[in-house]
Amino acid sequence: MASAEDLRRLALSLPGTSEAPHFDRIAFRAVRIYATLAPDRLSANLKFTPEEQEFKCLLAPEAFSPISNAWGRQGWTVAVLSPLSDEELRAALEMAWKHGTAKKRR
Repeated sequence: MASAEDLRRLALSLPGTSEAPHFDRIAFRAVRIYATLAPDRLSANLKFTPEEQEFKCLLAPEAFSPISNAWGRQGWTVAVLSPLSDEELRAALEMAWKHGTAKKRR
């Protein structure tokens, strides 16, 4: 059962990750933001590709669901922390982190 502290610990263990406020959330970024922790600390938004999002949502629908807006159609996914094991959360964060290390397009 993963928690907000687990998310923070795992995210900050990934190379180049920093933590900063982002509106009402806490953002984790490498070059770009790849995860944000909700104010209630029960869920996070993670950056996946649409294909990765579909896979995660099929694999663990109790934990993953697309954000219900244009961001969700781009792959941003809600992750409810409590159903996830430490290993599942780490795998999801590592997947999102890869997108956070991509250079910004000009």
